[in-house]
Amino acid sequence: MNFIKYWKVLTVTIIAGMSLPCDGQNVTLTLQECRQLAVTQNKKIKAVQSQIAAAKIANETAGLNNRPSFDASIMGLHVGKPLDQLLPSAQLNGSVSATQPIYTGGKIKLGQAATSKAIEITEEQKTMTEVDVLFEAENAYWQIVQVKDKIVLANKYKEMLQQLHAELENAVNAGLTYKNDLLRVEVNMNEADLNIAKANDGLVLAKLNLAQIIGQSNHTDFDIKDSVDGNFSAMATQSFDGIADNRPEINLLKKAIEIEQIQTKLIKADLKPQIGFSLSGFSSVGKKINFSNGENSMTSYYGLLNVSIPIFDWGKNAKKVKEQTLHIQAKQWELEGTKELINLQAQSAWLQINQSVKKINLTGHSMKQAEENLRLANDRYKAGTITGKDVLEAQVIWQQAYSSNIDAKVEYKVNIANYKKAVGELR
Repeated sequence: MNFIKYWKVLTVTIIAGMSLPCDGQNVTLTLQECRQLAVTQNKKIKAVQSQIAAAKIANETAGLNNRPSFDASIMGLHVGKPLDQLLPSAQLNGSVSATQPIYTGGKIKLGQAATSKAIEITEEQKTMTEVDVLFEAENAYWQIVQVKDKIVLANKYKEMLQQLHAELENAVNAGLTYKNDLLRVEVNMNEADLNIAKANDGLVLAKLNLAQIIGQSNHTDFDIKDSVDGNFSAMATQSFDGIADNRPEINLLKKAIEIEQIQTKLIKADLKPQIGFSLSGFSSVGKKINFSNGENSMTSYYGLLNVSIPIFDWGKNAKKVKEQTLHIQAKQWELEGTKELINLQAQSAWLQINQSVKKINLTGHSMKQAEENLRLANDRYKAGTITGKDVLEAQVIWQQAYSSNIDAKVEYKVNIANYKKAVGELR
């Protein structure tokens, strides 16, 4: 098992070190590799990891509260008249003391339980952060796919315009048509060039966005493997009963209720006796400081047993307990409300997937119609029954149909990730 864990860590490290090289050589990343990089390199996750480490140290500190504490002090004293008649005018005092709590009403144990629960809470927060980062990574990944396919489409559309421009230019030179259609095509070609430039800039921004999420800020020397082709099937009817229990948000709220319950016990512990013992030893040096025999030094010790018993506080502690009980009730209501919202999110995500499938089917049908319309327009233009304007309109319709289909497919991919997040399966 240790070898398997080591190999996984080594694999992720190699991906992190080699996926975005400094020598300008493009590396192709898969979605899974981007997910691994996001989990291991993202700054948000690293921040939560530091919080977990801090919570563990706090827990270790709380575990030391039942051990004795030791203190040492040194004090030099000089007094003037008339105090020098009672005390040596110059003296040096040193002391060492040890304090041991004997009974604290369970506060030490409860404090350690609270810090242990705090560790669990930060770990749930890490899980939530990982889910959010993974969703951001997938969303950014498919945005790159979308822009890349839009660039391919834009270049293909430009090629169509160039071919039509060449045909119309020949027709205008031969006096077979007016120049209006040629000018319309040139306007569309200029717009196509602008759209390609915007798309290329958008690709850079999309890569920068993904690079930041996977912990490789300001790097764009990478490519991605996927396209928007694939299987886009509808999702069967699902039962969402108990689906909220898979979400880290629910576990986090449950842990928050548990720590509030511990806080209630800590408040009740204030009503119990507190017992502590301390032992101190001291040594003093000064002229005739030892009042028993007149010597210039004195060494002694003393022990102290302290018992504190709460008697009457005008009901303040009872009110604190009641206040804490209401806090717990509020958390429980928040828990129930969050479960209901998660159930709605899951159902909404399921509906969005199936809506995306419908969009893909409709835009796919529109693509076929647009392709046939363009083919017929080209044939009729060659036959002389329509003008270049009609062919140009058919090309625009074709380009819009393909663009809508790309958008629908990318939306489906993002909605799949959103559904997994909603049902607690995006891990």
